[in-house]
Amino acid sequence: MTENTGKTDLTSLWQNGVWLNKPRQSAITPDTLEMTTDKGTDFWRETFYGFTRDSGHFYGLPAPSRFTAQLRIRAEYEKLYDQAGLMIRIDEQHWVKAGIELSDGRAMLSSVLTNGRSDWATAPYESDPTDFWMRATVADGVLRLQVSADGRIWPLVRLAPFPKAASCLIGPVCCTPEREGLKVRFSDWTLTPPLGKPLHDLT
Repeated sequence: MTENTGKTDLTSLWQNGVWLNKPRQSAITPDTLEMTTDKGTDFWRETFYGFTRDSGHFYGLPAPSRFTAQLRIRAEYEKLYDQAGLMIRIDEQHWVKAGIELSDGRAMLSSVLTNGRSDWATAPYESDPTDFWMRATVADGVLRLQVSADGRIWPLVRLAPFPKAASCLIGPVCCTPEREGLKVRFSDWTLTPPLGKPLHDLT
């Protein structure tokens, strides 16, 4: 497993990943991965809308079957469905994305879990949506999603079954179904063995 202890050169760490739908504008530095979205990009499968879209921007880093990953996300959301966060992807039909998405006139904490078809869960995000952290833990067929406003306290977002797989890809994701030009800065990436903390341990 690739593990960032805070002393690793992030340029090398980011370069272990692979692009799915690389945007026209992106940049990797020792501290950040930056993307600017192309027009009409999204990840979704069937539910309610009837269409399937697999055109969003995702930079996936290899992960084993059990891990905890976390990431800091900074962006200015302007138009309906602007979104940025963290994605775990086994294949086109089995994935989850979680982060901030602009919906109903405000920035919402959003997660889409896809197992053949997509669901969508949202909740108002009361902290600063332009600068936040997401954490995902996958172990033994269970997905645990957490969010943080400061990188220290991690309330639960979602607990759900997740398909078991020997490996997957995990990393930054962003989409703009209704426009182009959302600029997102990702940083503070870590990938470790599962934290193994009790469900309501918020650290």
